[in-house]
Amino acid sequence: MTAFLVTGAAGFIGSDVARRLLDDGQAVVGVDNLNDAYDLRLKQWRLERLQARPGFTFRQADISTTEGARQGWGSDTYEAVVNLAARAGVRPSLRHPAAYYATNVIGTLQLLELCRQHNVPKFVLASTSSLYGAHNPRPFQETADITRPFSPYAASKGAAELLSHTYHHLHGLDITVLRYFTVYGPAGRPDMSIFRFIQWIAEDRPVILYGDGTQERDFTYRDDVSAGTVAAIRRLGYEVINLGSDHPVSLLGLVARLERLLGKKAVIDRRPPAPGDVPSTWADISKAGRLLEWKPATDLDTGLDACVRWYLDERSWARQVNTLD
Repeated sequence: MTAFLVTGAAGFIGSDVARRLLDDGQAVVGVDNLNDAYDLRLKQWRLERLQARPGFTFRQADISTTEGARQGWGSDTYEAVVNLAARAGVRPSLRHPAAYYATNVIGTLQLLELCRQHNVPKFVLASTSSLYGAHNPRPFQETADITRPFSPYAASKGAAELLSHTYHHLHGLDITVLRYFTVYGPAGRPDMSIFRFIQWIAEDRPVILYGDGTQERDFTYRDDVSAGTVAAIRRLGYEVINLGSDHPVSLLGLVARLERLLGKKAVIDRRPPAPGDVPSTWADISKAGRLLEWKPATDLDTGLDACVRWYLDERSWARQVNTLD
């Protein structure tokens, strides 16, 4: 069978990339180790919707080991590998750096080696805007210096990018690296601010805010990111491409928008700035427009409304999801 391999298929972005490929009539092999980095109910909720679709095959496997990567790979022939399996998030990486390197670096290496061995024509790697630091001028361009990461998470993704370029140079693999900017949407990650803030405001819990709230994030809707990821499967040689909204918003501004949507005032619990966090992100997305014919289609208010409606629909269990560090 010829298919697309999507790792991290039960994850927030990976599940939507798989869904989009299935909508296009493609066969998809989804791989995920279903780890407990956050509440498994979210991963199971996403996975159940994929498993109900014809053309989708799921394999539970850990790509950070040779045996696990081969188990996930199976005997299929792939048109492309989309590597979305990752340990993500800045603050957790300070506590568990080894887990981040196992998945983000060694896992990427395992997949690159399998692509080389099986002559897979395309490899797409999910990377992160966390690679950009305070010394980089905004909006962040793909040519910026990323050699001074602030967190083990960012450093691990930078290492995966370097490995990818090495395999392109040595073995001719066609590779596109996508640097995602603060992706949000329904059934999102509970360690991300939007899921947390919605839950905390809806359930009358204090909103924990690190720093003074003026730090800005380039919030990008999940469906737009999955569309850009599928667009990146085209042959490009080796490219690094930002996927962002190009409209940074402060965290205090985000809270105010959610207050309006939920009809409640937030009680702010102010904390010192979190180590490893960058003060602001802002994507230059001109390269994505030029090479992928991509631009975001979802404005922040529309995306936040969809997140709030999902949370209220799933509130019976979503309110129980652990959103604390």
